Amino acid sequence: MTTAPKEGTHVTTTSSTAVQTGAMEVERPSLPKRIVSVVGVQNISLIIAIALVVAIIGIQNPLFFGVANLRVIGTAITIMGLLAVVQTIVIILGALDISVGSIAGLTSVTSAMIFTAAGTAAGVAGAIAIGVLCGLINGCIIVFGRVNPVIATLATLAAFMGAAQLISDGRAQGYTGADPFFVFLARGAIIGVPVLIWVLVIVAALAYVVLRFTSIGRNIYAVGGNNIASRLAGININRYVIGTYMITGAVAAIAGILITARTGSGQPVSGSEGLELQAITAAALGGAALKGGKGTIVGTLLAVILLGVLTNGMTLLGVNSFWQNVAQGALLVIAVVIQQLRSGERRIGIPG
Repeated sequence: MTTAPKEGTHVTTTSSTAVQTGAMEVERPSLPKRIVSVVGVQNISLIIAIALVVAIIGIQNPLFFGVANLRVIGTAITIMGLLAVVQTIVIILGALDISVGSIAGLTSVTSAMIFTAAGTAAGVAGAIAIGVLCGLINGCIIVFGRVNPVIATLATLAAFMGAAQLISDGRAQGYTGADPFFVFLARGAIIGVPVLIWVLVIVAALAYVVLRFTSIGRNIYAVGGNNIASRLAGININRYVIGTYMITGAVAAIAGILITARTGSGQPVSGSEGLELQAITAAALGGAALKGGKGTIVGTLLAVILLGVLTNGMTLLGVNSFWQNVAQGALLVIAVVIQQLRSGERRIGIPG
């Protein structure tokens, strides 16, 4: 005897089939959502901010859009951009380097002094070697001295600045204004783009590739995100800390060489003072989390452009230069506050 299906059985089967069919048909996100997911909310915010600043300044002063002024902006942000790129890597690692400006000043002086004594190649190589040594000192203090990176690099900020002033007697040293290589760095161009900008593009591209496509980059993110889990996973954290600071020192030395090229002499302080704050501000504005594990080179470069456009625009509009420092400090505070709000941590009290 055949038993008739219970009432509602057919409906249940149909509903189950419909659910399965619906699960298989994944709704594709809209074009705006796909653009946001690829570009990133942080980067889109920076692009909008740049567009607004450009529009406001351009309306006030049409000279802002001149080719000559755009070249000025590009070359002006190069040195800050180099330091911001490596500062981003250090921050992703979960650390900080406040000494990058002093390393740039020290290597600027040494590049000019060694150049005067032994020629161009020796000056460049010597400056980079000293930058790497400074980074090694920073890394060893942090790793073997168990010193907080902020305290360690705050100490070397003063030490490296003092060393630059001691060996230079507090004055500009050497003269590179007649050397073809330094002149090419300062005023040369490749396919119409200043060499200074090419240097930034190359360093930023290398940093992007390493962070995005290599195991080294993935490990840097992992260490910054959770150093305990990274250690248990077999990552040699000490090696990454020391290596990252050595690379930071090398790039800071390149920035120092560019300072020498632009000014025609080695500068112990002028041209490098305050660069560490600018680098940290750009990295934070670009989305690098000061607690580590998060950040992008593209975001940092957009923040560098924003800072460069803002500084240039304020200069064109005749704003007192002291207000530029105020604006820069305010942007850093805003960037950090936004990070805290996004983190979901408590909003009142001393940060944990």
